[in-house]
Amino acid sequence: MSSLLSIGGAALSFPPPAAGRRRPIRGGAEAGGAALSFPPPAAGRHRSIRGSANGLGSAQEAALVRRAAEVADLSAGFSAPHPNSGCLITMGWDVVGQGFLYAQGTKCAELQAVEMAGGLARGATAYLNLEPDDCYGDRTPVSSLVQAGISRVVVGLRHPLEHLRGKAIKSLRSEGVQVDVVGEDLNGKVFEEALKSCLVVNAPLLYRTACHVPFSILKYAMTLDGKIAASSGHASWVSSKLSRGRVFELRGRSDAIVVGGNTVRRDDPHLTARHGGGHVPVRIVMSQTLDLPEEAKLWNVFDAYTIVATQRGARKEVQKNLARKGVEVVEFDILNPRDVMEYCYDRGYLSILWECGGALAAPAISCGVIHKVCAFVAPKIIGGINAPSPVGELGMVQMSQALNVIDVSYEQIGPDMLISGFLQPIPDLSPIIPQADETSALDPAVSPYDTKIISFYKTWDLYGALSNFSPHPVWMPDEDGTYYTWSSVEHYYQAHKFVGVDSPQAKDFIEQIKLAKSPEEAARLGRKLQREHPELVRPDWESVKIEVMYRALKCKFSMHPHLKSMLRSTAGSVLVEASPHDLFWGGGREGEGLNYLGRLLMQLRSEILKENLELRAKSS
Repeated sequence: MSSLLSIGGAALSFPPPAAGRRRPIRGGAEAGGAALSFPPPAAGRHRSIRGSANGLGSAQEAALVRRAAEVADLSAGFSAPHPNSGCLITMGWDVVGQGFLYAQGTKCAELQAVEMAGGLARGATAYLNLEPDDCYGDRTPVSSLVQAGISRVVVGLRHPLEHLRGKAIKSLRSEGVQVDVVGEDLNGKVFEEALKSCLVVNAPLLYRTACHVPFSILKYAMTLDGKIAASSGHASWVSSKLSRGRVFELRGRSDAIVVGGNTVRRDDPHLTARHGGGHVPVRIVMSQTLDLPEEAKLWNVFDAYTIVATQRGARKEVQKNLARKGVEVVEFDILNPRDVMEYCYDRGYLSILWECGGALAAPAISCGVIHKVCAFVAPKIIGGINAPSPVGELGMVQMSQALNVIDVSYEQIGPDMLISGFLQPIPDLSPIIPQADETSALDPAVSPYDTKIISFYKTWDLYGALSNFSPHPVWMPDEDGTYYTWSSVEHYYQAHKFVGVDSPQAKDFIEQIKLAKSPEEAARLGRKLQREHPELVRPDWESVKIEVMYRALKCKFSMHPHLKSMLRSTAGSVLVEASPHDLFWGGGREGEGLNYLGRLLMQLRSEILKENLELRAKSS
């Protein structure tokens, strides 16, 4: 069989990566300078593999691991960044199945690959760029490979999250599947290059795990003489159209784009991805004084969400005006890049793109929150003593003080040259744990004096299955009473904003949300339609939304017994939905949120525990 595969009707071909395109990373387990600690393999397991169970040589095996990383990278730009997981299933050299994680809540890469392979999966080998996770408690990644009859699994990278590292590998081996891990069981120069590919494709997750801040890229375009604009400030356009297309791709891979007030005043940018995918990054403006124009393209939040980060107490009237337009204003005691990135970490962001000018780029670098630089160099000379440069004053007076960029790569894009590389790792920053109170009334098992807090947010967290974005369908009635299998609780909740409204357009909104490819897309679509068409939102929504959510939660945990067991296991703990920005369903960044999702889960847990006690009493 050819290695040309079809997904969703689109033929995809995966040739080996072009020489020089993958960025080298120093050290076996070092992602662009951020040292990561991995436990050594167990004694007696370290061995070199000259051949393999499927008869392939080392070079061929390493190429398949690299291709698994490339398949994983296909997900970038379609949904909010997440751990990039890709799976290839092969018989010999032929690829018979593949899959990649599209978003939180979609089928895992392993399940997609075995479904594509069908009967050809029996006795085949699966190549994974990243160890599978088991965040949902249902072992789908492992069980799908085992049930399909996969005889051998090659893992490029152990999972960097501590609660997942080694778990799937151990489970697969316990099922009799041979598992070979690159760098432990598979060694040699070719496998070092394969490991680098796996590290690069998951750089955002690796940096977030190691450094406790989102992975940040500083991007700029400059002339050959190092100017990002003319002396007048005019900057359209420094780079070519092809380079600007690459910038749109970078935006599509990011959770958020950061600019300063100068950029808003001077350029009035849109900062949209324009790549045709579903993911739209958040736009963040950092402005200490809020000296911002009353009207700007960034204040239009229908197509993309905007956050303005400012100093506490700055120009309250401007804050009120921005809030009226739908812009979120976040105040900081002292506005600086480090605190803003810590805030973005708390929001669950993995990847940030900085498109700011030199005045903001310099403190961001000084704070240690920039991990990578992408510089588009155009073959132009503009001159000008006062023309701005990409990085402002760093306080360095000798060339020996210059920051070295490591693992540098070069790529020609039209007439321009893209030079990219990594900066030094940054110190760890600890997230703030949201607090909650008034919980003993919801669940008597919780002691107000000795409380353990379990927070959850992203589906790859230890208790990520408690999230509405977890991939657990619920069988609930439609607006006409007909039962329908909703892809997730989030799909059901967002669609019910428009249930019962006598309007063909509202019914169309419900269908759109039903068909959303992931919970992320359902949430984004539901919120967008609610903002744009408030007249089509059911009039009783604010009074019934808690009831709607609780119905869906009860169905979710009744349909999936392993989730009910997980919820029972949290008895005695406060459950906090650790969203820093949703102050109704979440706990907020500093415990200021109402945490209604956590409260409903604790209430449901109390009911489940009570039912168990009653059943035991009857049986005895």
